[in-house]
Amino acid sequence: MSKAGKSVSWVVYRMTIHNQAEGKAAVCEQGEWDEMERARPGYHTLVRGGITNEAEAELLARGTAGDAKVRPPHERKRRRAG
Repeated sequence: MSKAGKSVSWVVYRMTIHNQAEGKAAVCEQGEWDEMERARPGYHTLVRGGITNEAEAELLARGTAGDAKVRPPHERKRRRAG
């Protein structure tokens, strides 16, 4: 929750970057996104809005939300004879 006691929602968006096919993902509060959209409608691309948790938004922006943990293959333990 913010200092005013109201809940804050987060958005993930793709920044438009000159001379790049796909921009980098970024996170901001919903209010900041609304201001950016008013200033330059459609310039950046909304990936997802209404996220209630900043950590979840950061994971989504990094592309790791919901991914299974990558674990190295287990080495087979050799059984000792005798």
